[in-house]
Amino acid sequence: MNLKNLLCCYVFGVLAVQYQHTLAAQVTVSVEDNEGHLIENAVVTAIPLNVNSFPKPKPKVKKEIVDQIDKEFFPFVKVVQVNTWVNFPNNDDIRHHVYSFSSAKRFELPLYSGTHAEPVLLDSSGVVVLGCNIHDWMIGYIYISETPYFEKTVSNHQTVFKDLPEGEYIMKVWHSNMLVSEESTSKRIKLDAIDNINIEWRLTLKPEFKIPRQWIPARSSLY
Repeated sequence: MNLKNLLCCYVFGVLAVQYQHTLAAQVTVSVEDNEGHLIENAVVTAIPLNVNSFPKPKPKVKKEIVDQIDKEFFPFVKVVQVNTWVNFPNNDDIRHHVYSFSSAKRFELPLYSGTHAEPVLLDSSGVVVLGCNIHDWMIGYIYISETPYFEKTVSNHQTVFKDLPEGEYIMKVWHSNMLVSEESTSKRIKLDAIDNINIEWRLTLKPEFKIPRQWIPARSSLY
């Protein structure tokens, strides 16, 4: 084979690789309420059927954050993968007492302010419900995913999974107010490299109940 033919083969090979790279699978997700409105803070996961190809990750050096701002957890819903460390800084000028009684992770961070609380390792999949022992209305959620493929919905927007590897997946959705189990939302999909798939869930949500916020004097040295 002469030099010209070799060069043509090389160029063709490079273009073919680049073309294949642009043909990544994409899944567009819509999570709606009973009235057809796109909802926020729903967690959608894509679990490969060959789960053995995705070993349990080692704890990450970089820590995720669930903050405490204006006597609320921020973000309200946080999504992390199994074996992630999470910090709970307190950016209020009062102290908080963060806890979880959830089976996925039980822990307690006694009264503190600033960033003095120890980080927490979330090493089991599931949902952690956060509370504050001082401020009853403070509720937050951490969804601990067994798969690295997850997205959280935002209000009035579809959610897109980009660059999912080829293969078969079980996709599920979770929301803190849904009436059905997460498992009942399972949908099985099969992806090729060039697939563009649209998936829709319509959830029945229970009415949202919030404990009334109490007035607290500014800059209280106690709580």
